[in-house]
Amino acid sequence: MNAVVVAVGVMLILSLARVHVVVALIAGAIAGGLLGGLGIEATLAAFNKGLGGGATVALSYALLGAFAVAIAKSGLAHALADRVLAMVGSQDADRGGRVKWLLMALLLAVAVSSQNVLPIHIAFIPLLVPPLLYVMSKLKIDRRLIACVLAFGLITPYMFLPVGFGNIFLNEILLANVAKSGADISGIKVTEAMALPALGMVTGLLIAFFSYRKPRAYELTKVERATDTGAAYSPIALLVAAVAIAAAFLVQLWLDSMIIGALAGFLIFSCSGVVRWREADGLFTEGMKMMAMIGFIMIAAAGFAEVMRETGHVQTLVDASVEWIGNSKAVGALLMLLVGLLVTMGIGSSFSTVPIIAAIFVPLGLELGFSPLAIVSLVGTAGALGDGGSPASDSTLGPTAGLNADGQHNHIWDTVVPTFLHYNLPLLAFGWVAAMVL
Repeated sequence: MNAVVVAVGVMLILSLARVHVVVALIAGAIAGGLLGGLGIEATLAAFNKGLGGGATVALSYALLGAFAVAIAKSGLAHALADRVLAMVGSQDADRGGRVKWLLMALLLAVAVSSQNVLPIHIAFIPLLVPPLLYVMSKLKIDRRLIACVLAFGLITPYMFLPVGFGNIFLNEILLANVAKSGADISGIKVTEAMALPALGMVTGLLIAFFSYRKPRAYELTKVERATDTGAAYSPIALLVAAVAIAAAFLVQLWLDSMIIGALAGFLIFSCSGVVRWREADGLFTEGMKMMAMIGFIMIAAAGFAEVMRETGHVQTLVDASVEWIGNSKAVGALLMLLVGLLVTMGIGSSFSTVPIIAAIFVPLGLELGFSPLAIVSLVGTAGALGDGGSPASDSTLGPTAGLNADGQHNHIWDTVVPTFLHYNLPLLAFGWVAAMVL
């Protein structure tokens, strides 16, 4: 039995059984390490070694949480909610429907832009989504749909548009590793290779609009408690909030650091008086607690991934798929995609999956007679598979960070399962078709 399969299986089963994701990741890592022959001491050593890999992201989340609480303290959340509620009207159902679609279009546009136009990745979610929760709840929008909208915007741009994070994934990682592994990529248009898989993502999003079309009730009192800071907003406070947000984004782009960007924004609030010095410590702690769960999941996921690498069974899994394939292109394409799905769901990063699988899948694809264009599509799709649907992926943790600010959105059942069903399954189907027709 392959250690990676067992480890990912244990982690997913425990997560679906509502065991906390951090506990599930630790249990899965231990099970995989023991089965992979590492022994308990070597497993724990590898796990501890990997923990540092998630520390930067965890600290970034914590500081973003503190920054988000400071934004709420400024009254921006209430101003935004009041403005949108005024647009909805108390009795106008048609107007409420228009606002619902406007909100989803706004979130989708920001999510897409966060990958290329303004490459801040998931940093916008804890800042933009919590202030809108009251309005979403008032309109009875199913948050599972919002999770799917956000995940689409976080995944599809990098796997199709060669700009921002997409340039890194498509050109610096995908094409570079395919070429390094022996395929001739001259004249290949990467957007052509990934067009059908991207269409699979679009199909999944359209299905999600149908799946979660019915109203879903949330307790408004919980939303109010989560966003109520007890402070009335003023034009000055809103201006400071706008300056702080702009400064945080600009500093992040300048220094390529979410940590320094969030810290800069929080300091602007403190120096302006919107957040009083004597309140700063309490607000900072409150914000860090709000994002602590996601930070710990990211740290545990880094340890889990390190144990999987130490077992050597990721390579064994890829090699075993070669034996199962034989000479069948159809079976070969399907197994390559399934292996990519399994590896990405365990590691939580499509960017880290491509270099692992390309070394074997590219020579195998050439031997089976796949065109270079089809191989690029296969490897790229196999890497992206599992990003939406992994409990430890940025693309699922980010939406949960914003949607669960009031404790009414479960990470596994309201983000992970919906995104897995609506994106991984269509992506698997469309990726297979792309490999067969390109």
